[in-house]
Amino acid sequence: RNRRRYGGYIVHAAGVLLAIGIAGSSAYQTVREQHLRPGQSIEAAGYTLTYRGSTEVRGANYTGFRALLAASGHGERFNLDPGMNDYAIEGPANEASIYHDPRSLGDVFTRAQPAGRHTNKMDVQVFVKPLINLIWVAGFVFVAGALIAMWPDAVEQRVSNQVQARQR
Repeated sequence: RNRRRYGGYIVHAAGVLLAIGIAGSSAYQTVREQHLRPGQSIEAAGYTLTYRGSTEVRGANYTGFRALLAASGHGERFNLDPGMNDYAIEGPANEASIYHDPRSLGDVFTRAQPAGRHTNKMDVQVFVKPLINLIWVAGFVFVAGALIAMWPDAVEQRVSNQVQARQR
């Protein structure tokens, strides 16, 4: 009966989810950076990422590399492949690799760059951002609340039609 009110409540709940997502992802984030050789590992927020080596990649308009990382933690095992692309016209660009962790509603975000010109070392950066996915959830909740608030009420429509009929 009070769709506008309840839709407004849902929209305000989306605002709370958004605030929690922003605060949680920035206040509780973990950042680690380390030079790794093949076989060495880096730990961040309960995750262990092991550098396995690198591979070259070629695309239609770029060449580059990917660092191969085997990751485990929180009962999960997954692979990440951050790297860099070198575009002929634009120049180099980082290629991040992201794992979405459903348990913490967060992300494991990685970047990699060569640590030197003629070395097999890789400079690996790991960012663990918990609660970041609440920002996406908040967007969907906001849209749902707005649709509920704007949805036409059948009773209100009938009353409006009756008033218009009497005025004629």
